[in-house]
Amino acid sequence: MTAQSISERLDAAMMVLKTHDAMHLADGLDRLDEDALDAFVQQIAGIDFEEFARLRETPETGETANAKIEPALVVPRRPENEDAYRRAGAEAISRGEIAAFTVAGGQGTRLGWNGPKGTFPAACITGKPLFRMFAEQLNAIDAKYGITTSWYVMTSPLNDRDTRAFFEDNNWFGRPLDSILLFPQGVMPAMDDDGRIMLAEPGRIAVSPDGHGGSLRALDRSGALEHARSRGVRHLSYFQVDNPSVRTIDPLFVGLHLEHPESSVEMSSKMIPKANAAEKVGVFCRIDGRTQVIEYSDLPTGLAEETDDRGRLRFIAGSIAIHLLSVDFIQRLTRGDADSGLPFHRARKKVPYWDSDRGETRQPDAPNATKFEMFVFDALHFADRGLVYETDRVEEFAPIKNATGVDSAESSAMLQTERAARWFEANDVAVPRNAEGEVEGRIEISPATGLESCDLADVDLPKMEPGQDLVV
Repeated sequence: MTAQSISERLDAAMMVLKTHDAMHLADGLDRLDEDALDAFVQQIAGIDFEEFARLRETPETGETANAKIEPALVVPRRPENEDAYRRAGAEAISRGEIAAFTVAGGQGTRLGWNGPKGTFPAACITGKPLFRMFAEQLNAIDAKYGITTSWYVMTSPLNDRDTRAFFEDNNWFGRPLDSILLFPQGVMPAMDDDGRIMLAEPGRIAVSPDGHGGSLRALDRSGALEHARSRGVRHLSYFQVDNPSVRTIDPLFVGLHLEHPESSVEMSSKMIPKANAAEKVGVFCRIDGRTQVIEYSDLPTGLAEETDDRGRLRFIAGSIAIHLLSVDFIQRLTRGDADSGLPFHRARKKVPYWDSDRGETRQPDAPNATKFEMFVFDALHFADRGLVYETDRVEEFAPIKNATGVDSAESSAMLQTERAARWFEANDVAVPRNAEGEVEGRIEISPATGLESCDLADVDLPKMEPGQDLVV
């Protein structure tokens, strides 16, 4: 690229900044070389200044303040006509109508892992990384149904390059290249207390990912929705990268989504019963008759602790970030006007900023900025009816979020082993347990061996000795 072309593009960027009263973002540009100037121009071109202005002038309001809040209607784990729903889901899968969608924008920093979270070794014995665990499930699904399942993976600007390199280094886990599409999520500029976009350093605007709700418009903007349509995909199975026990595509859940009377065939979700009132998961509720999720921090304490006549929590339906969304529904949310899409939420954060007076980037001691992000579960508000299906914590929710304690690699490994043990026992194979009922040893079941306990009926399962590790 020539110096003149950069100069022309920089002049155009300056006009944009002047139009939107944002010339402070040009501070320190005289320090930059040609490559840095080009990166700055590209960043300016990627910012929707009009959207930012709307958000700045429209404070977030508490929509539930005066609303009628009730527990969500939940489809039980063993619904009536379960076999019929399972068959309907299996038929849709065999037609190639269901694709997997993994939200994988996070880094493994909190886990002490230097790389994208999807590369973290998560399998309880073999240490297979999360991405491989999902890929092997999809390979098993393809073998079972005679199809090639499409797989969409949303990265972030921070980990996109490393994620692509990991897939390439692992030969795309044996999956056809044309069936996988990786794309980064969008970002939003941070806002200072004067309502201005913040500068992190000369030539670099302070931005952050636009939240897991941004995954929907990233699907549209990346061309993933059109890719899905071209392959006959009608629904996406959404899950986050940190849950190694997730069922990437579940035939029963698909069947309920497609045919249950409570479903609008737009968006359906899975829930688990909360362990206690204080568990930090969002809660499915009905707000003025519509299914929505209220964040655990926003649900009034009186409601969070309310119990029924059996002493069971009334607001017990915990969200585990597993959804089915139709391609048509996602397109409607992402291509309508500003009032028909997901709302942005505000979060106060500490954001490093460029101090032009001192000529340095400063690290704040306290929150100094507002970040904007969207939540995917807000899409439920726009669905005609949002089906919520109860599943089991051990079966489908063993997240790895923390280095130690709850939701750590250690707790996830224990849950993975417990699930495998239950599958063994469901097929009349004894598993050694201690006095507290804990498995004495570890078990890891490959997706090629079975995707659920019933798949093990024809498998010659080995006998397990106390303290033994088994991989089957």
